[in-house]
Amino acid sequence: MNLTNYHSHTSFCDGRAPMKEFVVEAVRQGFTSYGISSHAPLPFPTRWTMEKEDVVPYMDEFYALKKEFQDKIELYIGLEIDYLDENSNPSIDYFRNLPLDYRIGSVHLLKDDQGEVVDIDCSKENFKEKLEKHFHNDVKSTSLAYFSRLMSMVELGGFDIVGHADKIAYNVSYCQPGVTEEEWYKNALKDLFAFIYEKGYIMEINTKAYHKLGVFYPDETTFSLIRDMRIPIVVNSDSHYPELVNHGRREALQALKVVGINSVMELVSGKWQEKPILI
Repeated sequence: MNLTNYHSHTSFCDGRAPMKEFVVEAVRQGFTSYGISSHAPLPFPTRWTMEKEDVVPYMDEFYALKKEFQDKIELYIGLEIDYLDENSNPSIDYFRNLPLDYRIGSVHLLKDDQGEVVDIDCSKENFKEKLEKHFHNDVKSTSLAYFSRLMSMVELGGFDIVGHADKIAYNVSYCQPGVTEEEWYKNALKDLFAFIYEKGYIMEINTKAYHKLGVFYPDETTFSLIRDMRIPIVVNSDSHYPELVNHGRREALQALKVVGINSVMELVSGKWQEKPILI
């Protein structure tokens, strides 16, 4: 059943339960491996990221759990690290020097014309308000700014997995239906995917919103492109609640198989390995 997950958030950031509860649930459901990936610190405080002083306790708690559950599951420690700018991203020395098993690189933030940082990982209604307030209600320029930041992140590196690529698609489609079918959007997406393949990164199929919104990130409409580009993938639930550690996994694996993607990446004894999809 390819029961793995490497994207989850605990009460160290915006997750809704202590780390141990996620591990206990993963064991209960028969996971072979499980990774914790709290939101990494940013240069300013937020409601959803750790602070730097949290990092050592975060890792200490993880290693205690790894020892406690060593006979039941392979546990891995990571961080989801945001690309903010050239001084704050997965490639900087601070994150490279942390003793992590893996890193997820993600974009949740854009900057408006005045340099204000805007969190675009929000509800479609909130996104629409921010689009009007900060980005001149311009879906195209905002989408291209998002892809540009992802491209910059991929160029700088310092991570293993690209987190929820094309997550902006759902919100911009709400503001401008059909926008993801326009040539400029499809070209930007193709350029990003090609660059991810060129740099050798794993792409995450993020299942967090599937049961609520009916979409993956990136969505299954892009799966044939991922197949054609031969990008290695991992299916992650991005769970913030223990009971959702396996949320949307079967549906994602089935959708991947439909387009002819027959393998996913899994951590086995600390190494990324390609494993056949078994459903």
